[in-house]
Amino acid sequence: MVNVTFDPTWWVVLVFVTDLIIRITAIIVVPRNRRPTAAMAWLLAIYFIPYVGVLLFLLIGNPRLPRKRRKKQEQINGYIHDTSAHLDFGTLRPNAPQWFTSLVTLNRNLGAMPLAGDNGAHLISEYQQSLDAMAEAIRGAERYVHVEFYILQSDASTDDFFRAMEEATARGVTVRVLLDHWANRGKPYYRKTLRRLSAMGASWHLMLPVQPLRGRYQRPDLRNHRKLLVVDGRVAYLGSQNVTDSTYNLKKNIRRGLHWVDLMVRIEGPVVASVNAVFLSDWYSETDEILTEEIDLFEVTPGPGDLDCQIVPSGPGFEFQNNLKLFAGLLYAAEREIIIVSPYFVPDEALLLAITTACQRGIHVELFVSEEGDQAMVYHAQRSYYEALLRAGVQIWMYRKPYILHSKSMTIDDEVAIIGSSNMDMRSFGLNLEISMLVRGEEFVRQMRDVEQQYRDLSREMTLEEWEKQPLRSTILDNLARLTSALQ
Repeated sequence: MVNVTFDPTWWVVLVFVTDLIIRITAIIVVPRNRRPTAAMAWLLAIYFIPYVGVLLFLLIGNPRLPRKRRKKQEQINGYIHDTSAHLDFGTLRPNAPQWFTSLVTLNRNLGAMPLAGDNGAHLISEYQQSLDAMAEAIRGAERYVHVEFYILQSDASTDDFFRAMEEATARGVTVRVLLDHWANRGKPYYRKTLRRLSAMGASWHLMLPVQPLRGRYQRPDLRNHRKLLVVDGRVAYLGSQNVTDSTYNLKKNIRRGLHWVDLMVRIEGPVVASVNAVFLSDWYSETDEILTEEIDLFEVTPGPGDLDCQIVPSGPGFEFQNNLKLFAGLLYAAEREIIIVSPYFVPDEALLLAITTACQRGIHVELFVSEEGDQAMVYHAQRSYYEALLRAGVQIWMYRKPYILHSKSMTIDDEVAIIGSSNMDMRSFGLNLEISMLVRGEEFVRQMRDVEQQYRDLSREMTLEEWEKQPLRSTILDNLARLTSALQ
């Protein structure tokens, strides 16, 4: 009889060698074409929890869209850029500062449409009023309606919006709808919403679907975060608001009494074509259907104003972080005042440096955030930046609970502003498809100032003295969350 003995030494050696291979491979693979902070966060995860860290990296470590989709984005970008290169999009306002012209050129080189003049823009800061206004615009449609929202739910608050679409399809208007798959799939009324879209005869598609059994898969936390509506190429809406109840119909939100506060803008004029171009590019990405043969993007008419506007799309389909570059450029260009509204404010080093440098240049900087967070990790990561901002001189306004200030905007001095779907966080810079509108015009900035004052009246100021009294446990949570925020 042969005696077989088990030697655990070999298992120890095997585990050691495997662990060593993982660590060496990570050093080679992880930092490549990745920001140092993100690379360091991934390396820490892999080094401290090797097997879990590797699994997470394989699952969500690639912040790029699939190659096929990126190629589509490049094709549509090239088409829009070449076709619009020599078109006259309205009369531009005179005496633009050199830095503004330079930023417009930057945006154009990164995939934006040209700067368009002769536009009118009206802000809507009341939640239900925005939904009702969009429904009314849809009722005026004669040819087509393009709906693209991160979250789209048929509920009591949005019923009129859906009835307007039903009326449009009933009279022969083409209604096309895009909604993000992952953001909607777990929400209440998801199936009901899809059934209602199908029943009305709308042509609808899911954006960035994670359906591996159907051959459709990409990093599962990539999102199409855009919110826009285009009617007949003559009027458009964009901003921060989803088409859903202000509680998002989630039990946890209703239990806590949370309601979302958002900001949308109604646009008329040549820039509507640029918003439509973003929709058409997303439609092509999801359907392979080219609508530019059916819809003349560049058949534009002047709007009821003389605002200069430029639409800046951004996201993992682009080579660079278009929104981050634009934000940073504006922060460095400011001469007197910067007011930022961002529900999720988790800046990277470049943005944080730009803001603190603005304070050191003598610029008055205000930041509006929510007193209460709806996403724990983001909330704590955001808080980890408050001390540095306060010490630099940033005035931080906390929008009082139980409301979540969800608007996304920035005003520079008296003439330039940005509004759109993009937060100032690393998710919006690297993982979300976003849309932002750059506006030049004192009348629009005055509208923004009125909204900012509304927010100020409903907020309290966070002081450095108050911040220094926070308990140690909060500091620990904030710092841990800050580390995980860089995992891109």
